[in-house]
Amino acid sequence: MHAARFVDSYFDAWNHGDSRGVAEHLAADGIYRDIPENLQRSHDELITSLSAFFSHDRHQYELIGDVLTGKDSIAFQYRVSSCDDVDGLAGAYYGAEFMTLSGDAAITITDYYNIPGMVRPESVAREAAGRSLKRKYAKSGLNAEQIEAFKYRLESVMQAEKLFLRPDLTLPKLAAVLDCSVNHLSQVINSGFGMSFFRYLNHYRIEYAKNLLGEYDGHNGAILNVAFAAGFNSNSAFYAAFKKCIGQTPAQFRRARLRKSQR
Repeated sequence: MHAARFVDSYFDAWNHGDSRGVAEHLAADGIYRDIPENLQRSHDELITSLSAFFSHDRHQYELIGDVLTGKDSIAFQYRVSSCDDVDGLAGAYYGAEFMTLSGDAAITITDYYNIPGMVRPESVAREAAGRSLKRKYAKSGLNAEQIEAFKYRLESVMQAEKLFLRPDLTLPKLAAVLDCSVNHLSQVINSGFGMSFFRYLNHYRIEYAKNLLGEYDGHNGAILNVAFAAGFNSNSAFYAAFKKCIGQTPAQFRRARLRKSQR
């Protein structure tokens, strides 16, 4: 796959309000993750949701900077502005997408963006936690733009180098890779993604494990092997994290995936 052409085609579909064209960049069994809305959609669900979106909202989507590529991944930043805005500045917002690839399509598309004034479905407790984090990091030196830049760097490194597969990865070690302070990295993960370092790490590991569980059946891929391959130090830690995130045990998830593939 030629990454630049793939991304150009992807932006072209967005700019033409072509919901099916956007979704065709996603594999038939792929998942599109909208992080700010805490939603994920399948290929067909993405077509439905984008058809409704494009029917009343049209925007201009523009690539910012270079497309970063890894062995099986693409990462890029973008800007969105209203089609009614001549200068493309009023009401513009920014985001970044990270794609894991298989052949000529994406297995996952993860979308991060920040719309000024956006109201998100958060609980009162989470809002209070957010205010607490702002107070905690008030003197850290990172402003909102710097946090977004660090988020992009962090996600690019995690996607391209798959650092989450290292079972000994710690916050200080990750900070050293990014050449930033532990405090700044902690702020980026806590404030930028709304989660702890270990939850952030487990999110990547579990997504990786889900792919392995889908590839191997019980005869040639013991779940313990999947746990270690995904970066977990023990089977119990893997089961606990997987059940909390997915709502199923790894074995249940694999059986459901196997039944689905045999239909």
